[in-house]
Amino acid sequence: MNALPESTHRLFTEPKDVTVITVDPDGSPQASLVWAERDGEEILLGLQAPHRKTRNLFRDPRVTLLIQDDQVSSRGITQYLVIRGTAKVEGPGIAADYKALMDRQSQRYLGVPEFPFGEGIWDTGVIARITVDRVAGEGPWTA
Repeated sequence: MNALPESTHRLFTEPKDVTVITVDPDGSPQASLVWAERDGEEILLGLQAPHRKTRNLFRDPRVTLLIQDDQVSSRGITQYLVIRGTAKVEGPGIAADYKALMDRQSQRYLGVPEFPFGEGIWDTGVIARITVDRVAGEGPWTA
């Protein structure tokens, strides 16, 4: 496991949308927009078990995350962070943990105390815990 450079930590305290790229059964990429948070050196995603990206992670744990920053690098390019990693999917059947994660993320992303779209989904929620294998992109994290 590689450590996330401290320069990346800010991206996980701000409401940055994250593109998650998984691998479809035929080897093609599948991209989705998600919320993410940092838990120490890992990245957490709250997902739904029936969704394509989640089915992909159960089958093939390789994952790429892309986060676009709102700052410009010293080269004049919009900064972005690319994380390549390996996912460990926890759940379904972890309703309390999943709800707690989604509530925390709703506070950051929506400014509301609880996840407002949770009716009927708690039992199918999963948490993808991403272990960082490689960091790239444009920004101070590549220095």
